[in-house]
Amino acid sequence: MTSSETPIYRYLWAADRAVGQISAGRLIQGRYEVVSPQIWRDTQPEQPPYILEELPDEIIPYLRLFPQRLHVPEVHGWAVLGKEPETALVPLLENVPIDVDGDLYPSIVEAWTGASATRQVYWLWQILQLWTPLSEQGVASSLLLADNIRVQGWRVWLRELYGDGVGEEITSEQLTFLTPTLKDLGSCWMQLSQAAAAPVAAQLQAIALQMTNDEVELEAIATQLNHLLLLQSAQLPLRIHVAGATDTGPQRATNEDACYPTASDLQEATTQPNDLLIPHLTLVCDGIGGHEGGEVASSLALQTIKLQLIALLLEIAEQTEIVPPKLIADQLAAIVRIANNLISNQNDAQGRESRARMGTTLVMGLQLPQKIRFANGEELRNAHELYIVSVGDSRAYWITADYCQQLTIDDDVATREVRLGRSIYREALTRTDGGALTQALGTRDAQQLHPAIRRFILEEDGLLLLCSDGLSDRSLVEQSWKDYAKPVLKGKLSLDAAVQSWINRANEQNGHDNTSVVLSCYFVSEEPPALFDPKQVETTIQSPNTRLQSELTAASRALLYDESVAMQKQEPTASPGRRNLLTLLGVLAFLVIVGVGGYALWLTSKPQNSPQLQQAAPSAPQ
Repeated sequence: MTSSETPIYRYLWAADRAVGQISAGRLIQGRYEVVSPQIWRDTQPEQPPYILEELPDEIIPYLRLFPQRLHVPEVHGWAVLGKEPETALVPLLENVPIDVDGDLYPSIVEAWTGASATRQVYWLWQILQLWTPLSEQGVASSLLLADNIRVQGWRVWLRELYGDGVGEEITSEQLTFLTPTLKDLGSCWMQLSQAAAAPVAAQLQAIALQMTNDEVELEAIATQLNHLLLLQSAQLPLRIHVAGATDTGPQRATNEDACYPTASDLQEATTQPNDLLIPHLTLVCDGIGGHEGGEVASSLALQTIKLQLIALLLEIAEQTEIVPPKLIADQLAAIVRIANNLISNQNDAQGRESRARMGTTLVMGLQLPQKIRFANGEELRNAHELYIVSVGDSRAYWITADYCQQLTIDDDVATREVRLGRSIYREALTRTDGGALTQALGTRDAQQLHPAIRRFILEEDGLLLLCSDGLSDRSLVEQSWKDYAKPVLKGKLSLDAAVQSWINRANEQNGHDNTSVVLSCYFVSEEPPALFDPKQVETTIQSPNTRLQSELTAASRALLYDESVAMQKQEPTASPGRRNLLTLLGVLAFLVIVGVGGYALWLTSKPQNSPQLQQAAPSAPQ
């Protein structure tokens, strides 16, 4: 995101119950039109709102919870009611669960009985994931008020945050949760579980009952709920289609982006190692550091991560128990840090310092096909887990026929200022350095790298879009997603054509940078439309602008390796056996010989206290 880019929100939530008495149609400050109680329409969304010089304590939780913006609103600004000296300030929230018509999305109670068993468990799992970060900010009470918990499809979305211990009247009842506990949350869940879908009702009631026990641990509840969630999701069908391409753009001489898979990768999807990765892995890297720097960093990150993920997927396939999300996230973080250190070591070896250090952003989607075994011995081969990993400002979006959701948070100065509680996001974006990156692969030591890793469950038909900022800048995705969602999901537009169209649009409307787009289509419905369009695929494959070069330029090889190695013609390495992990590690050792050193860093970079996958916690009993 560029520093001049400000998100547009037409509808706002007035976070003051007193304004609920203001009649609809009234215009506040000549700008905010009252639509319904506490829902106001901003008639001048391009204009900056009124912002207090000193931020009050009650809005700090919104700022510190910015990484949870999928579920938590943001502060827009304040409205001034009345005249001096009897004025009142009304906090206005944006990124709130209000649809395009100005109506609140349904509460979890309203949507509960019409939801599938998988979605019901998924909603509760999200609430449990929010429990700790909201408790740390003293606003866990927000998860105990059913009317405050809104849902948009799969997504749990809070209307506003309520401070713990305030004891104020929220609805018609008195808020009595002075120090909310899991016991309080269990009581709320007990009511929902009694109306749950038949396949999960008994299990949810048992979990809720355990939560009312003062001695229960959050981790034990999370393990059981995750087990139930994966059991349900694994019973859904899952079909995946993927396409990707990268383009230099009209203003750049070279392409510093790298992505996977491209048309050439898809042509070799049945050969090793692509047969292990496609369609499960999608990845976009946007190199920084200029030609012969950014190009090297993005390509090195991509190739290193691919090799390590092959080993991870093989190891996951051998597990007899469910591997918990925390352990998988630890492994993914270790993999990213290895790629970081490979690039960082090259910078050190070449004496690159400060802004001269090459690096790359990263956004990755890994659909992890964990096997799920039932008590009767039945085995289902995919638990529908999707892990999103990001560093920098390349983005991931989840798109359905009805909505577009940004899944990642940019690692830039504006985001940093918000997370530290120094500024609201809208104000931070106006800084001249607001869009400057605060982290990227390779620019610093791995100990200072903090990749964002989140786990999602695929339980609806949708598109996963990964892209570099060549597309995402100026809110181009938010403006254009409707042109692609329904045509692709209904089979009227091929993925390849959608990818190329998005790249063309980025070149026309942004055009200042390279653009990479990788688009995955996930179907969980019984009869998805056919997506294969031979003419479109052939056109895309033959287009030179959509093909990722498989080899580095001579100048980049000279930068990455010593001159003698760079001048040698690279011979293709033998393909590793599907289940021969030692051979895979041998490939990493080969990279050591030519100057990469991947395997050695793997051994030294793995977290010391991270358990091995073979030691994953056993799944909860059914």
